[in-house]
Amino acid sequence: MLPLVKQVIARTHALLDQAERNFKHTMPQPEIRFNLWGQSAGMVLFQKGCAPVVRFNQQLLRNNQAAFLTQTVPHEVAHMVARTLFGAKIQPHGQEWKDVMMWLGAKGQRCHNFDTRSTKTRRLRLFDYQCDCRSHQLTSIRHNRVRQGSSYYCRSCKQLLQEKACKG
Repeated sequence: MLPLVKQVIARTHALLDQAERNFKHTMPQPEIRFNLWGQSAGMVLFQKGCAPVVRFNQQLLRNNQAAFLTQTVPHEVAHMVARTLFGAKIQPHGQEWKDVMMWLGAKGQRCHNFDTRSTKTRRLRLFDYQCDCRSHQLTSIRHNRVRQGSSYYCRSCKQLLQEKACKG
């Protein structure tokens, strides 16, 4: 396991332990993964009856080590603490979350300001479609939905979009 990964895991558990002691409330012990990519630095997934899953972006961690440990890790821990203390119906970055962030000693910022130009982002393939008035391009996601029975219509002429036939 990489030293940075160990630091993030240790910091996550330390903040949760600190919250348990301070709020006298058992905090969830999350599954921690480093499989997030793109522009998000971290996220927490909650499923009923399961431990939360915290996903971190390892590339952004490598490129922003100090800020990641002082902002991103507390940000995600604050989501778990706020949900544990105040329930599932709170706003993700609402006042409860901001209060927990302040208590954790972090800025209550919703977004990071990491340079994400070098991060991997998903590139979607485009497929050519046609209506009565012009050509359209649908992403691979919409193209696959069409194949599964969904329909898309032109906003101008209101006609059903049809996949263009291959040339040749």
